[in-house]
Amino acid sequence: MHRRRARLAIDEAWDILRANPMNSAFATAKTLYRWMPLFVALSCLSVELSAQTVAKTPTSNAGNDAQHGIELASKGRCREALPILKKADAQATDKDLKYTVLMSTARCAMGLEQTEVAVKALLELNRRYGTDPEVLYLTTHYYSELALKASHQLAASPSSPQAQQLEAEAFESQGEWDKAITEYRTILEQNPQRHGIHYRLGRLYLTKTPADTESAKKEFEEELKIDPNSAASEFLLGEIARQAGQWEDAIVHFGKAAKLDEGFLEAYLALGMSLNSAGKFADAVAPLETYVKMQPDDPAGHYQLATAYARVGRKLDAQRQVALQQEAAAKAPRTPPQP
Repeated sequence: MHRRRARLAIDEAWDILRANPMNSAFATAKTLYRWMPLFVALSCLSVELSAQTVAKTPTSNAGNDAQHGIELASKGRCREALPILKKADAQATDKDLKYTVLMSTARCAMGLEQTEVAVKALLELNRRYGTDPEVLYLTTHYYSELALKASHQLAASPSSPQAQQLEAEAFESQGEWDKAITEYRTILEQNPQRHGIHYRLGRLYLTKTPADTESAKKEFEEELKIDPNSAASEFLLGEIARQAGQWEDAIVHFGKAAKLDEGFLEAYLALGMSLNSAGKFADAVAPLETYVKMQPDDPAGHYQLATAYARVGRKLDAQRQVALQQEAAAKAPRTPPQP
């Protein structure tokens, strides 16, 4: 009974998300809050799945504590089960037993609202059993629950910048650009130094048809005054310059983006492309080599590096990159032709 009603609660929340995403942060939170006791009951009353996993778990002396903890969890006796499961997790070596211990731990912790324990168990489950459908299902719904609970708490302060930003992002997701811009402007009026808002405005101006690149550029420049470490703003300024054929400006901005965020893959590729376009092939080699090491499956990186190698006289290296480009292109998923 609890399982069926909790499933209805989940479905109702997602229906609200789909039907009215602009207010989803608050409406779905209210729905979840109303049904929360059932979610707790559902987490603790996971008898069916626990019983199935217990049945397939091998019995051994080392697994006795684990089996006891799993059985307690399957009966909803989670406060007793969790300390036992914690000990069993450290001792379990059998793959099926480890899986069952972690799943029982996650469910019990969720039911008892021990967020840190639940998240730790889910992270371990995803690390070990990342393709398991039950792990993915449990992870999706628990993180959704956390997000909705946070949204409900945020709804208590609707005039806060955070609540307004959530609302603006909802407008963005629906393509309501002007409404989103108005909401972001309101945030800046109340908190002119809030990080990320000018960047989001700039991105919105680029999304419009046709793109308002001048307004976008101004917003990214304003963002960098507030947050000089905004690699994303530097990157998009570089992209505006690149599309305008302003290679020197593009090189400067892409270079800064790569320095600010060393894991920003696209910045290395864009920097190398711009250097190639500016005829600075020797300078293009280093960022492109970095990119293909980090992203070896992208044909574009190998093509650009082959071009740079060829223009600086490294013919054999260029030929190798051409071969790698062809291999990567052959592995890349093909887009089916449109009817």
